[in-house]
Amino acid sequence: MSRPTLLITRRLPASVLERLRASYEVTVNPDDRPLGREALLMALRSFDALSPTITDKLDAALLLNSGLRTRIIANFGAGFEHIDLEAAKKANLIVTNTPDALTDATAELTVLLILMASRRAGEGERLLREGKWTGWAPTQLLGMDVKGKTLGLIGFGRIAKEAARRARAALGMRIAYHSRSRASAEEESALGAEHHATLESLLAASDVVSLHCPGGAATRHLINSNTLSRMKSTAILINTARGSVVDEDALATALAQRQIAAAGLDVYEREPAVSPALQELENVVLLPHLGSATLEARTAMGMQMADNLDSFFAGRTPPNRVA
Repeated sequence: MSRPTLLITRRLPASVLERLRASYEVTVNPDDRPLGREALLMALRSFDALSPTITDKLDAALLLNSGLRTRIIANFGAGFEHIDLEAAKKANLIVTNTPDALTDATAELTVLLILMASRRAGEGERLLREGKWTGWAPTQLLGMDVKGKTLGLIGFGRIAKEAARRARAALGMRIAYHSRSRASAEEESALGAEHHATLESLLAASDVVSLHCPGGAATRHLINSNTLSRMKSTAILINTARGSVVDEDALATALAQRQIAAAGLDVYEREPAVSPALQELENVVLLPHLGSATLEARTAMGMQMADNLDSFFAGRTPPNRVA
């Protein structure tokens, strides 16, 4: 009996590929770059399964083509805004994701950005590398202590809660949050988390605002000139969620005018392009989408993706089905 064919659009850790090759006829995109529309359409017409990432845009125009061979889209990643789920359902395509594997790594990166932005670490490294550091001085690159400061989380899912645990335990920060669904009293007590019924209230109360909400039309430019104006002038904005949540032009203006103190970003609304206005500013830390970039997290994501594929081809409902 022939084995299912699988196209993987980006290079994955070796242990993941080894597992997949034991059960599937695996083809890996050799260029390790996002596939274009024609290549994606050819893949959908040629393979039983497709494993894309957030860099592969699978819209209705692609998914509703006739003659598709693909039966399951096993996404490598928790986010699936790049896949038109309604179109997938119409095309009788199963879609899965990998929601749990990247929690710890992304929470760690959130804490890293908080510390880098609050202590002006990016500025300091650039100063030294550019040969401009002339030695220690009492008022050089003064930052902000985070102990006792309020970390305001927009969204309160797995990553946000894990970031809250680490910020509270390791950094001594106070925790506040705003979310569509309120956490249980037990969770709030365990994290010392204060719920804010409105976004405006959370923004006004927070010293650091960290984004953990999903992408999509409902949250596009949630952080804009209006919401930025509600933040403290000493506040820091952190984004490890989705680039579309932040209006980058409005953020660049707010940072340039010192309307807020600093920002730390790992995701961008037009990736891999980054706003030139942001790149010119010293008071923003810019990382190249490193949220889940640990060997452990990316391996776990791949194994979770493999679990979804194995369940589907065994005739079972995949554990992480989203459509």
